[in-house]
Amino acid sequence: MREIVLDTETTGLDPRSGDRVVEIGCVELNFHVPTGRELHLYINPERDMPEEAFAIHGISEDFLKDKPIFADIVDEFLEFLGDDAALVIHNAPFDAKFLNWELEALKKPPIPATRLIDTLEIARKKYPGGSNSLDALCRRFDVDLSVREKHGAVIDCRLLAAVYLELIGGKQPGLLLSADQKNPISGTNQKIETSSSNSSTNRKKLAPRPHSPSLEELEAHEAFLMKIKDPLWLKGIAGSD
Repeated sequence: MREIVLDTETTGLDPRSGDRVVEIGCVELNFHVPTGRELHLYINPERDMPEEAFAIHGISEDFLKDKPIFADIVDEFLEFLGDDAALVIHNAPFDAKFLNWELEALKKPPIPATRLIDTLEIARKKYPGGSNSLDALCRRFDVDLSVREKHGAVIDCRLLAAVYLELIGGKQPGLLLSADQKNPISGTNQKIETSSSNSSTNRKKLAPRPHSPSLEELEAHEAFLMKIKDPLWLKGIAGSD
């Protein structure tokens, strides 16, 4: 089952007011596990970078001036998405709104809502009333945030992949070989704590129970068989002759 964890960075909040996509990150999953395939694109928005947006992601207008425009990367982007992979996005309506605005301008089919898995919506249902930002969920699930100084599309995708796995059921700590190892999704060190009740190393070992019959039990069994008249197992032997 192929899924794509996707994130974008933009110049603002609303494409209808002229805001554009400036970065796209994609991380491929197969049965919820990263395959190692990723797509990372910077895009020239053909406009200035507002200070409010720069403060969030740190992508400057000067950095983007020699990057390709969306029309130049759209085919590579759509090819990576494929036709049927689910798109795992935190606050999916926001990213889909921007991407579909760009696709519509190029006369490309929009990304249908049926392909979207919104992790923010999942988190709100599981933890109503709590903070469900990506940062908050990383802290809730003990996903290491030290790799991230500002918002970045690929880094956020890796973090979201770890959060998504926890939201849909989580990993089984008992399958890990150590209590402190790299998270296979985020690529960061993540301490995994297991309770003594779930740890095989802490279980009390019992001596094997004897199953061989005693002499008294064998004699009692033989006496019982002698009382049975015309037993079925003897009929089976006679019929085979």
